[in-house]
Amino acid sequence: MTATPLLTIVLPVHGVERFLPQCLESLRAETAAEGEVELIAVDDRSPDGCGALLDRYAARDDRLTVLHLAENRGLGGAREAGLAEAGGRYVWFVDSDDWLPEGALDAVLAELRRESASDTPADVLLTDFTHVYPDGGSEPNPWRSALAASPLVEGCTAAEHPELFRSVMAVWNKVIRRAYLLDLGVSFGGGFYEDISVTYPALLAARRLRYLDRPCYHYRRGRPGAITSTPSPKHADAFAQYDEIFAFLDRRPDAAALRALVFDRTLKQAVTVYDTPGLVPDGLRAAFFRRIADHAARHRPADHRFPPGVRGLRYRLAARGDRHAYEQLRRSGRLPRALRRRARAVVPAVRRAVRGGARFTVYNAFRRLPLDPNLAVYAAYWHRGYACNPAAIYEKARQLAPRVRGVWVVEDRGRAAAMPPGVPYVVVNTPAYLRAMATATYFVNNVNFPHTMAKRPGTVHVQTQHGTPLKAMGMDLRDRPLAADGMDFDRLREAVDRWDYLVSPNPHTSEHFGRAFPGRYELLETGYPRNDRLANATAEECAAVRARLGIRPGSRTVLYAPTHREGRGGYLPLLDLPALAEQLGPDHTLLVRTHYFHTGGPGDLTTGQDAAEILDVSAHPVVEDLYLAADTLVTDYSSMMFDYAVLDRPIAVFAPDWEEYRTVRGVYFDLLAEPPGAVALDQEALTSALLAGDPEPAARAAFRARFCPWDDGGAAERVVRRIFPVTGPAPEGAPAAGAGEEGAGEEGTGTEGGVAGTATDPGPGGTRSARAGLSR
Repeated sequence: MTATPLLTIVLPVHGVERFLPQCLESLRAETAAEGEVELIAVDDRSPDGCGALLDRYAARDDRLTVLHLAENRGLGGAREAGLAEAGGRYVWFVDSDDWLPEGALDAVLAELRRESASDTPADVLLTDFTHVYPDGGSEPNPWRSALAASPLVEGCTAAEHPELFRSVMAVWNKVIRRAYLLDLGVSFGGGFYEDISVTYPALLAARRLRYLDRPCYHYRRGRPGAITSTPSPKHADAFAQYDEIFAFLDRRPDAAALRALVFDRTLKQAVTVYDTPGLVPDGLRAAFFRRIADHAARHRPADHRFPPGVRGLRYRLAARGDRHAYEQLRRSGRLPRALRRRARAVVPAVRRAVRGGARFTVYNAFRRLPLDPNLAVYAAYWHRGYACNPAAIYEKARQLAPRVRGVWVVEDRGRAAAMPPGVPYVVVNTPAYLRAMATATYFVNNVNFPHTMAKRPGTVHVQTQHGTPLKAMGMDLRDRPLAADGMDFDRLREAVDRWDYLVSPNPHTSEHFGRAFPGRYELLETGYPRNDRLANATAEECAAVRARLGIRPGSRTVLYAPTHREGRGGYLPLLDLPALAEQLGPDHTLLVRTHYFHTGGPGDLTTGQDAAEILDVSAHPVVEDLYLAADTLVTDYSSMMFDYAVLDRPIAVFAPDWEEYRTVRGVYFDLLAEPPGAVALDQEALTSALLAGDPEPAARAAFRARFCPWDDGGAAERVVRRIFPVTGPAPEGAPAAGAGEEGAGEEGTGTEGGVAGTATDPGPGGTRSARAGLSR
């Protein structure tokens, strides 16, 4: 048994009961000698069962020591407590919601044995790592190129390879020589970003750094509660950590040569936090921006130069504290000429004009600017956020047409906070929104933009809609006043006249949309881009979604998703959900999603101990997650059935009011005669169908043949290649891009009336045409 462990792994633990077993199980090595590795887990007053779980593991693993803190000290304090008890030559701070890949600990130990035998052992061993996302997807270390260079692999100082500061500054992929760390005189900070006050000094002062070019760490990204996705005033804690870093530089002249590089890196992190939607609460953003300027004033070296280009301009405005000019540049990507000269004066004046009711004056002024050939504006569901077909098109366009910048329109700051990190957005009726709507060459929406935002000649409008129609739509509602609910059909015709393209998910939709929305647009018979995810889904992705939703492993999951009923007000509880849960039993989970028109929720979902668990998922932002999680869909007349059919899983139609619905709303086919699966007119029949598992596979097969012939996972790419200027050829066997290159022109390609359709090659659904949506 070795007298001194070679490695101590310090594991701070708080609120991660769901992830902790995977982490603990991963901390094993086949090659470790007895006593070579010690584990110190710090229970930071965890509110869940983590403390008891750690004690159970410690009882059967003599490497593990558990410290139970009397009060919560935060991640930094927990690490400090573990470090105080560590005895290893090296220490590795592993986060307890992450885990090590198989063989990683063996690989690290092998490196540490070699280093310990060296006359100049490495002070820090950096490892490669992998990002893992909630949906089960993964991404290799995006900064590997900055680390895998030969100087760092062989051993060097930070001054000899400053490129390493382009990588992540977190502590979890850095194994540090313990005596060296203690001699630095640094400590983990309190609050958020607590580790950078250790990692920067550890890298800056090291006599020898090494990089192990092997993924040795799985870093879990995007989990609920992670600071990278959590709105909080504590993001301002970063500034205290920056102060500690520069205080260290003041004490260590040997490391001061990299001061300018460190300043660049900390300034970049601060503005990234500020720019990321939803991190800094709205009411604190101005104060946070002032902290950025104060940080620059205190720590910017005298000989520092900002980088060139737009990035340098952003940093310069942030350092100056010019928030108005910074926001204009961030949202639009450029500054108006007047703003370039007098940013402080012009932007406030524009904002005052908008607030004072003169937004159309401002909008019309922006319309005198030339169209931006590389700007696309996206929106979904009346500016509710990032979703549906526009989101799928946006993601594919970023791959295939990277020159085209996509900007999303959201209705308010609340919606903005929910946008995915890194996705640009503008808020309705702000100057940035007015400019984007006035100058974009592309519009992509699944509903209509406000009629006041008149499309200019040269702008290309892509209308995706958001569902295969069972119920009557558009102009087909003229003789159904209750369903039309005051619809302005003249205004609808004006909106359709602006469409250049209308996306169709299947031949049935093509047939009826041409009559419901008569116009001169080109009909893109591509399939629905949003369904690509379903067509391409893997078992691993489905399992990850189920885990994220909290569904018990092995539980048969039923998604109940009724549609809106005109004339009935809000949610109509046709099913007794607690009773259904009792009948299904504890081996089931019942997901309930009310229509987004309804805000009151599904009511009381309390059940007994022997019933299925009921989860209200009405507020879950991504409906495709729910499809992937569910073993069976129960709906009535919702278009969700057509999307869910792509997965080829059982569907049950619960239609107790079918005759009333078809009379009030009007339908395009008899659902009860051509259903996607079992049909139930009462709760007893529905329960029997669900307990039967898959009673109508033949009906589902016929339904899929009719409504899913184009769902091959390539719909978004077909749309993007038709609309945008793409880079690279279409994949072998895909439909031709048609006039996609023409769509990139500034003038004359997408006129006010739209463009006529042209033939395209047969796609995966068989023969199809890109015909005009003429009235018939």
